[in-house]
Amino acid sequence: MSLIFSVENHVATITLNRPEALNAIDPEARQELKVAWSRIHQDDDIRVAILTGAGEKSFCTGSDLKKTMPPKESFAELTFGRAESDHLLAGLDTDKPLICAINGYAMGGGLELALACDIRIASENAQFALSEVRLGSIPGAGGTQRLPRAIGISDAMLLMLTGDRISAQEALRVGLVSKIVNASELLSTAREIAARIAANAPLSVRAIKRLVYQGMDMPLPSALDHERFAFGLMRDTQDRLEGRRAFKEKRQPDYKGC
Repeated sequence: MSLIFSVENHVATITLNRPEALNAIDPEARQELKVAWSRIHQDDDIRVAILTGAGEKSFCTGSDLKKTMPPKESFAELTFGRAESDHLLAGLDTDKPLICAINGYAMGGGLELALACDIRIASENAQFALSEVRLGSIPGAGGTQRLPRAIGISDAMLLMLTGDRISAQEALRVGLVSKIVNASELLSTAREIAARIAANAPLSVRAIKRLVYQGMDMPLPSALDHERFAFGLMRDTQDRLEGRRAFKEKRQPDYKGC
């Protein structure tokens, strides 16, 4: 299998499973990712997802150019003629948090996969690059838009216009990742973070993610109005009452997502 999918304690783990090819995305992996995104979106038992790669050398180096042929269809046919997109990130939109555990190389489309996640942690040997400019192309899976939003325009331009690689330490400095850990501790650290998120009220978690991303494209007064509206919706949930009861009774809350 090009991808391994598992669920435990409300946490889904997606592992790109082509270590012999540096976990590059071949057509089979691309289709399996679409299925995984759909399952995360639709399965109410899943509250958080972790994305990582098999082995310690590479998270993902983008599309497998040896196995991915240029499409026969015109761009217009691909854009307007298909019911579903075959874009690398097609179907990834979800209010559920995504954690990327970057074990090694995150290059090209691999870095764009990581950028589509909400929290990124890396192993000490991780390296990052969007080098498409060196091949006469551009980062076309969200890189030109997500990277500046993640690390600022100047650092993003430096990376994309030179095509240079940066280390995990530099990625931490510019804010591309939140944490660096030993490779042997990477997945356990991601699972600890996921478990802490999954223990919180699911509707609150999903509301926060949606508010953050939608608010970034709004003027501040509109974003604050949006936040107040969401707060009013959350006020009447059963989980909010459960949280208060649990606090009063000095116990862990039992959230149901309602």
